Amino acid sequence: MLDKKVAQLINTQINKEFYSAYLYLDFANFFQEVGLDGFANWYDVQAQEERDHAMLMRTYLFNNSEPVSFEAVDKPDVEMKEIIDPLKAGLKHEQYVTSLINTIYQAANEAHDFRTMQFLDWFVKEQGEEEKNADDLIKKYELFGSDPKGLYALNQELLARVYTAPSLVI
Repeated sequence: MLDKKVAQLINTQINKEFYSAYLYLDFANFFQEVGLDGFANWYDVQAQEERDHAMLMRTYLFNNSEPVSFEAVDKPDVEMKEIIDPLKAGLKHEQYVTSLINTIYQAANEAHDFRTMQFLDWFVKEQGEEEKNADDLIKKYELFGSDPKGLYALNQELLARVYTAPSLVI
């Protein structure tokens, strides 16, 4: 049986992950509108990852006989005028999600809930990758984005990204 605080934090995180998916779909919409289908694809894949993170957490709660409740998903509120805006907002958001995962991990540690800590280990590693990917995208855009040919090449690179479902046993 899960510690009630840990279970509640995971349930809250499920809703945060769905918000993340909405946010990244909003970013994808922005990039479609400005004609950067590769950037849109990159964020479509990000949105799918976030949805699957929520579903993994949902399954974890169900597997531990905990109820799951969904809250309203907030409308994304990032102002996007320049191409760099969603990129920087994406990194900031991933850093925020990392802090949320760390809070759950800390609560699980305090409750001596080693099974949940082991479950969260994957998410801790994933967040490191997410932050690096977001930071790398900013760096690439800053290097190549002001050159039309460079922007085209970067857009093509991002267009080739495909979704791979997580292989996490819960």
